[in-house]
Formats: sequence, C-alpha cells, structure tokens
Amino acid sequence: MRNFKAALAATLFLAASAGPSLSATDEVESRTRASKAVIKEFFGDLKGELVAALEAGGPVSAISMCTAKAPDIAETHSMATGWRVGRTSLKVRNPANAPDEWEARVLMDFEVRKANGEDPAMIDFAQIVEAAGKKEFRYMKAIPTAEKPCLACHGANLDPEVAAEIDALYPTDEARGYSAGDLRGAFTIRQPM
Repeated sequence: MRNFKAALAATLFLAASAGPSLSATDEVESRTRASKAVIKEFFGDLKGELVAALEAGGPVSAISMCTAKAPDIAETHSMATGWRVGRTSLKVRNPANAPDEWEARVLMDFEVRKANGEDPAMIDFAQIVEAAGKKEFRYMKAIPTAEKPCLACHGANLDPEVAAEIDALYPTDEARGYSAGDLRGAFTIRQPM
C-alpha cells in the first residue's frame, strides 16, 4: 500500500493545486496513474496470498483463500483510498463481482481490442462519467489469464477435486474454460470527484 498512497497524495495535490486550470486530459492522466498504482498494490496483495495458499495446500487451498480473503483485500484498498476497488468479469465466479453496465461495455471493448491484436497485459481504459448526478472517474485494467497458476482454477480441464470445491463455494460459477492469454476480467476502480 506504500506506492498507491504516494500516488494518491500526488493526485490529490495536483488536483487541488491546479484548481480550475487542470484540464480534463490532465485530470484523467493523473487519476489513471494513481489508479494504476493502487491496482499494482492490490494485485500484489492478492498474488501474495494466492502464492502462499498454493504452496500451503495447492489449488483447493487457493480457492478457499479467494473466498475468504480476496473481498477483504479489495475492501482494505477501498477504505485506504476512498475509492471502490475490485475485480469484475463477463464470466464471474462470485456474483458480487458482476459488472455494472459501464464495466460490461468496457470488458466487451477489451475483447475487441485483444481480437485486433492488442497485448492483453497492456489493455486499460479510463473515463470521467456522470452517475446519479455526480461525476466520477472510472478505470479498468485487463487481467490476462496466465498459464500458471490461473488455469488450475479457471481453465477448461479442472482437477475433479478443484471443480468440486468451486462448485461447493460458487454454485453459479461461470469463470472456467479459459486458455492462457484469454482476458479473464479486469481490475476496476471508481473514484468520486
């Protein structure tokens, strides 16, 4: 959380010091930089927990970790920033992570961009939108599917024990059938303005 706190402070300083002269482009760029820093920290925390769970008990242990700790990690980053920080996908495992209309449109655009040859690891999108009469900054960063460890729990050929654990914890799971390089979803951030 060290880097994103510095990025957040820089974003808030830039916005406050620039006042009305801060262009929309500058504001989007500044908020995008801060969002990328938060996502880097969020991903690092998730990955650290995932690797530890995999080493301790394999994929079944990792599934339990995701159920128990991933929402808390997202909430920790949300509370630290005052933003909504999370993950979403067109094929969710946890229904609480279902995309809203804006996120679904961005995810579909990510798929088109990937199909047109864009590197999935570089795909992102930022926009200032109006919601309920208030402006907010929205940012999404694609999550490409890596061969390991992603496919152990999100691939097409799951170990029966892994599939049974997923079925028990997520009876409406849709997050299977991926291949390496597929877009599994995206990190998503909402910043009030």
